[in-house]
Amino acid sequence: MRILVVTQYFWPENFRINDLVSGLLERGNSVTVLTGIPNYPEGSFFHGYGFFRKTSQEYHGAKVVRVPLIPRGNGSGVKLALNYLSFVLSVCFLAPFRCREQYDLIFIFEPSPVTVALPALFLKFLHKIPIMFWVQDLWPESLSATGAVTSRRILDVVAGVVRFIYRNCDKILITSRSFRQSIERHDGAPENIIYFPQSAEDIFHPIVETQTLAACNSIPPGFWIMFAGNIGTAQDFQTLIATAEKLKEHRDIHWVIVGDGRMREWAESEVKTRGLNDNFHFLGRHPLETMPAFYSHADALLVTLKKEPIFALTIPAKIQSYLACGRPVIAALDGEGARIVEEAGAGITCPAESADALCNAILKMYKTPKIEREKMGMSGRRYYEANFDRDMLLDKLYQWMKELVADCDRSRPHYANNK
Repeated sequence: MRILVVTQYFWPENFRINDLVSGLLERGNSVTVLTGIPNYPEGSFFHGYGFFRKTSQEYHGAKVVRVPLIPRGNGSGVKLALNYLSFVLSVCFLAPFRCREQYDLIFIFEPSPVTVALPALFLKFLHKIPIMFWVQDLWPESLSATGAVTSRRILDVVAGVVRFIYRNCDKILITSRSFRQSIERHDGAPENIIYFPQSAEDIFHPIVETQTLAACNSIPPGFWIMFAGNIGTAQDFQTLIATAEKLKEHRDIHWVIVGDGRMREWAESEVKTRGLNDNFHFLGRHPLETMPAFYSHADALLVTLKKEPIFALTIPAKIQSYLACGRPVIAALDGEGARIVEEAGAGITCPAESADALCNAILKMYKTPKIEREKMGMSGRRYYEANFDRDMLLDKLYQWMKELVADCDRSRPHYANNK
């Protein structure tokens, strides 16, 4: 099968679409990835990339076609809007000339923004082929929840765009079952919606704590609570830092933050102001392949989200990685993400945005014997294997793709005429 993947983010940026493309290649498909110039999360082009540099590459056998866009800068305001818009316009203008193969299917990866689907729809109508849209983030709900957009009029316009997109996608894949209601409310046909959760790359598995990490050398022994990933508005570092202040007397509890994001500077300043420097350790971003080693050093892995209805529907991608590595989890969030941790028996959950509740959850994990924490981790690993195994999910996806292409050939002649 010849598949065109449309995604604003791709290798060397760390997103799950990288591994999904590898999985499609492993199954004998020909894959072209139409993407932008890598600039996430730093906000500037990665070293060696530019408007006219590395515009064509190869990734494990996939053809990578890059179009110019305006870098996202600090990830807020006008610069971010221009980043989104420039990708849409670049794809619409350049893709017809740079992606001229006869594709069987278009696959859209949408962690945010939803506008990534607009140029893909243009290509759908141009090439007369079906589309699969993998929804990671619900718009316009997430715009409102993060405070990125407060104007009711703008939110209504975005909702109209979302309805147009959903109506014109042949299949809509959702990472959380709780997304279904929103998709249907915005005109997504119920029969076209399929639950397709995220998995984790094969590198994520339980490992023995044997690898020495230079980044951790400066952290004193004690009880390490590790947070990995984006440090943004949604991750609610306000509650995390407030909790650390409540636990200040427990000097052996250390908060190890592996990641980066636009709230990092604020978080570091707040930690300094509250006199928590001795217990907080911001290690920055590290290569994806090193993350299992980091996890193996943690006594508990932490996932947090703000208290918003949209976030209660979401399963943060780090949950799958945490479960895959067999480490105990502390989940300070509501809804679907908390349900999975509880159902897996993988750790301790508490409501979002409650410093008191998170404090109690941490103390409970802190007092739990190590052997019991290891049992939590292994229980999470078993749950991961049963529900999120990479190859199982990729096999399902490939089967759905073949069925969609076959159905379109049979029932919609204008698709087949292009072949």
